[in-house]
Amino acid sequence: MQHAVGAPLPPPQGPGNGPAGWTHQAQHPGHPGPPGPPPAPQGQGWTGPAPHHAPAPVSRETTGHVQLPPGGPVPLPAPPAEPGTGTATLAVLLIGPAGAGKTTVAKLWASRRRVPTAHVSLDDVREWVCSGFADPQAGWNDHSEAQYRLARRTCGFAARNFLANGISCILDDAVFPDRPVVGLGGWKRHVGPGLLPVVLLPGLEIVLERNAARSGNRRLSDEEVARIHGRMAGWYGSGLPIIDNSTYDVETTARVLDDILARSIASPPAW
Repeated sequence: MQHAVGAPLPPPQGPGNGPAGWTHQAQHPGHPGPPGPPPAPQGQGWTGPAPHHAPAPVSRETTGHVQLPPGGPVPLPAPPAEPGTGTATLAVLLIGPAGAGKTTVAKLWASRRRVPTAHVSLDDVREWVCSGFADPQAGWNDHSEAQYRLARRTCGFAARNFLANGISCILDDAVFPDRPVVGLGGWKRHVGPGLLPVVLLPGLEIVLERNAARSGNRRLSDEEVARIHGRMAGWYGSGLPIIDNSTYDVETTARVLDDILARSIASPPAW
């Protein structure tokens, strides 16, 4: 489109003197550029464009701003008024050897609850370390123990923060009964006295079969699986509830877990 000599150029399109990303440049040397914004309206009868104003600040209430309470030590939950764990807010630790089905059962139990419930696997958190991951399969040493303790502490932070904000949490870990400082005692310190531990301990042949289906650093040698399973037998007589899920499917195991947790709420195990 052509314009008569001396006729004013049409105003640039879009808000802010042009379309998004548009920057005016002089058309030729000495060109004064586009006119500035019109002066503020003087009195009544103003028919020009409305003057530009900075947008009003948006209230936090319209942006979804939520104050998150900080997590503190988890206390014992109140007994539910209905069968099972009902709507109780819980911190659960599911203990068992590799191949016991801890992660699968924990995920199903968490997903079937009628209240918000999170699942945190210590193995997953340990593997957040990429470069320099200290794989316990290469031998238990200061590095692998330090990374294990760091992961456990991180899981404890997560559990406390979830519960402080009304979300239950189930954690899983292969905790040995003969290492209370590294294992169960550490979990209690990091989560709180309201942590409810349950042991998942199927027969050796079951964990060997399940371990064989694993891949990567989650798969252990048969000798290591047998050694871990043998150490887990120390939980018998410990006072902790134990589920032998050798003949249970995942659904049944999750249901049994919920029943045991309901009893643990009513009468917490001494540990």
